[in-house]
Amino acid sequence: MKAIVIHKFGPPDVLKYEEVPDPVPRRGEVRIRVMAATVNRVLDVAMRAGKQGQRGVALPVIPGVDCAGVIDQVGPEVAQWKIGDRVATAGQMALEPCAEDGKGYDGPTGMMGIKRPGGFAELITVPAAALDPLPEKLDFHSAAVVMRHCPTAWNLLCNVAALKKDEWVLIMGASGNLGSIGIQIAKNVVGAKVICTAGSDDRVKIGMDLGADHGVNYARQDIHHEIMRITGGKGVDVLYDNIANPEVLPKAFHGIGRDGRLVTAGAHGGPNVTIDMFHLYDHRITVKGMPGHRREDKPKCFQAAADGKIRVQIAKVMPLSQAAEAHRLIEADPGMGKIVLDPTMP
Repeated sequence: MKAIVIHKFGPPDVLKYEEVPDPVPRRGEVRIRVMAATVNRVLDVAMRAGKQGQRGVALPVIPGVDCAGVIDQVGPEVAQWKIGDRVATAGQMALEPCAEDGKGYDGPTGMMGIKRPGGFAELITVPAAALDPLPEKLDFHSAAVVMRHCPTAWNLLCNVAALKKDEWVLIMGASGNLGSIGIQIAKNVVGAKVICTAGSDDRVKIGMDLGADHGVNYARQDIHHEIMRITGGKGVDVLYDNIANPEVLPKAFHGIGRDGRLVTAGAHGGPNVTIDMFHLYDHRITVKGMPGHRREDKPKCFQAAADGKIRVQIAKVMPLSQAAEAHRLIEADPGMGKIVLDPTMP
């Protein structure tokens, strides 16, 4: 099969498009014919550049921390899945053979694309316990993006912040992947009142087109003033941030109302941000960071996307062979929508 292989860290050119042996599923594993894998700014691009040493990357490695596709081979002791099933997979999983449901496994674990071969390949083997079924109405390109970002956004808004219908929520980074999905979950799933914000009119418009009730361009508007104006002086109940912009977040923080919640799973623009501790305790604000997701939320995310309640932002779909170019594009414009690699494209 063809795959992208990283033998050493460095610029995009270290991504080598190579012929490698077809993987064979072990006990409790299945093999997926990959139809889509997303390119991620941190877990793929920064990892390839050697900036994610804390993750213990096992070189050489086939990158790609998520994928969607069709099962084309089933390993020993797998009964739940069959050839032809449409699935997606991502994240931490067993590195050694294990039971189909993963129960009782206490061996080493690691993220695909980091410590075990990832989705930048025509074929990939993964533990059956790491699979999620896809609704028929959801295409593979969208499914890969949903797998990467929707469960995290869902967890932050629905579980961690416990956002409720008709509450006010401020979504930072309106055009980004987590931001754009957060807008839609807040509006179309929860029924909250949404203010989106970004650093340009074009990016604010993306958030408005996705259903936000109000938009704020923090580059030319006072974000705190706008929050208070829009909410009638109450402030927002939830501030959803995955950027940690040191210039913008402190001002937005002042727009959190009494008993408000700040939730985050990212710090791409930071990580160090100054907040007003008086406002924190005086308004009884809760601040909570929570990366990752709850497994039970993933089917809800896939179904919401299949039902049209969540539309992912895909900037480009490119052949697997153009992975290096995809990395260059993301490095040139970190705020662009998601790039999806499709190994079936010529």
